[in-house]
Amino acid sequence: MTATKSKKKRVAILGATGSIGTNAIDVCTHLADRFEIHSLTACTSWKKLYEQAVATQPWYVGLNDNSTSDHPSENLRALRDHLLGTGIELVTGPNAMSELVRQPEVDIVVAAVVGAAGLAPCIAAAEAGKTIALANKEALVVAGSIVMPTARKHNATIVPVDSEHSAIFQSLRSGVEKEIRKIILTASGGPFRTWPKSKIENASVDEALAHPNWKMGPKITIDSATMMNKALEIIEAHWLFDLPAEKIEVLIHPQSIIHSMIEFVDGSVIAQLGTPDMRTPIQYALTHPERYDGCSTRLEWSKIKEMTFEQPDERFPSLQLGFEVIRLGGTSGAVVNAANEVANEMFRSGKLRFGQIVQTVREVLERHKRNGFVALPTLEQLLKADHWARHEARHLND
Repeated sequence: MTATKSKKKRVAILGATGSIGTNAIDVCTHLADRFEIHSLTACTSWKKLYEQAVATQPWYVGLNDNSTSDHPSENLRALRDHLLGTGIELVTGPNAMSELVRQPEVDIVVAAVVGAAGLAPCIAAAEAGKTIALANKEALVVAGSIVMPTARKHNATIVPVDSEHSAIFQSLRSGVEKEIRKIILTASGGPFRTWPKSKIENASVDEALAHPNWKMGPKITIDSATMMNKALEIIEAHWLFDLPAEKIEVLIHPQSIIHSMIEFVDGSVIAQLGTPDMRTPIQYALTHPERYDGCSTRLEWSKIKEMTFEQPDERFPSLQLGFEVIRLGGTSGAVVNAANEVANEMFRSGKLRFGQIVQTVREVLERHKRNGFVALPTLEQLLKADHWARHEARHLND
């Protein structure tokens, strides 16, 4: 597709068919006078990707599978056939996302691929000096020691999309990092906030997927139920804001109105509030540092009867894994993330009990600490640790 001059910022949305990607399309459509969708990618959901492409008319779509034009998968053949005559170009293969984000026409990359699969395109976007609207927390959990220095070296800008980190990012406009006493990441508590530990251990998949506040994909929803998502967010906050574990706290806030807050050294606390609607942090990541009329739902203050807070307890042992990874550094984040992805999927497929998810991750990390831990890893070593942890998690419960 031939490039044309435009004052609009061009956006590449990676993981377009997921919940973050779908909401990012909503925001770009709402602000169509400011943003143009350059490209959309997916891994397997070719039909939804095609429908999105027809509706938004991007320059490119990418199917990030292992097939090629010479040896196409069934998904690739179907998508290629449907795109005939649309003028939309198709990019495919395991490097499709990385190829697209490097294109000079791309201004902003929405990194919304779930899991470690989003690492390579995030690094590619950083190397290309792009603005990265980061929703893929795993990129920093696995390789924050590589992603952040790469972004600084190439003058790339990373703006967080996770509601908690967006809240911290926005609250920082009231101060600077050296003035932070601590940051407080809020958590809804998920569906098991009021359950006894014995009942949580044997929760069903349907029960774990019944999140009270947020609409998310199945992997992230299970992570919320175990609170492993908060453990990953602890690690992500460490990298984004250059904070030690001692300056990061988690507080359960069931109403999900305060998305996170900063306590400054003078005693002031600055918080960001809003409805549990991901379009708000997505829009801020795209328009930062400016604000425009949004398409998200608004708080109805007269209907807010209370805002309550609770300390997380021993029913959610995953949180300690987040703090431990910060203190250990090295390959520990890659191992925890990979083991969790496998254990999460095994639970959803009926191969693990709910209570075994965090137990599996903990055991894999302990084995890694005894044999294989690398303190200052290269990307190759991080990927090797990721591969090892996946294998270990799969066979741990055989």
